[in-house]
Amino acid sequence: MGQVLIRKRLHESSQEFTDLDKLPPEVAIGILSHLNATDLCLAGCVWQHLANDQILWKGVCRSEFGFSPTGDLKASEYKRIFLQLDEATLTFNANPENGINYLLRYGLIENVPSQIAEFLYRNRKIHWRRRRDYLQKRPDVLQEIIGLENFKNLFLPNALRKFFAKNRPTNDRGEYLHLLIDAFSKRFSTCNPNLNINPEAIYVICFSLILLSVDLSSPHIRNKMSKREFIKNTKRAASIDEEFCGHLYDNIYLVGHVAPTDL
Repeated sequence: MGQVLIRKRLHESSQEFTDLDKLPPEVAIGILSHLNATDLCLAGCVWQHLANDQILWKGVCRSEFGFSPTGDLKASEYKRIFLQLDEATLTFNANPENGINYLLRYGLIENVPSQIAEFLYRNRKIHWRRRRDYLQKRPDVLQEIIGLENFKNLFLPNALRKFFAKNRPTNDRGEYLHLLIDAFSKRFSTCNPNLNINPEAIYVICFSLILLSVDLSSPHIRNKMSKREFIKNTKRAASIDEEFCGHLYDNIYLVGHVAPTDL
């Protein structure tokens, strides 16, 4: 009985893969839509008319770079744009200024902060160090990027973690960190007007959370800040509700650092 089952499975595995040409076009394209760019090119060697469909390549541009070209372009145009986006990303990760210049040269974006911000914000292949290097020199682009963030209904420490995951500060806690926190505070306040906490207070709270995170997570600090001390200091500095301060402390204590551990 066992040998019969083995022969049956070997026979089934030797059968050819279903020819996509025999399927309805919408079904075949749906199958190919799960492929990445490399596999889609390989599929094009067999099903050229299907793998070159403009819907597929537009989707690849969006999924791999978060970029969706506008206009009704031919399939070959979408493939060309994908290759240019890939080259621009590689160039940016080597030299940010050259990467942006590449995008401008081929007309993929216009030389305005909002479009540069869109490219950096949605492109998941951009290296965070190169992105940080560029944004330190372009605070106008940084402001546009932060404007794309949505912190609505997020608890402040969690919003700060989300923010720092994409916008890594420098280790020296210098001017760039203050610029990040200032921009974050304004955006968080805009997204959560119901909290009735002004950006200045949020700015102070953010630094309190960073200091508390370091205090509680550092093995070199023996006398940890107590909840009572944190509430007293933060309430006095930011003029916020005592219960809210307590929830902030609990979040850091239970969840951990709000910023990358190398901050």
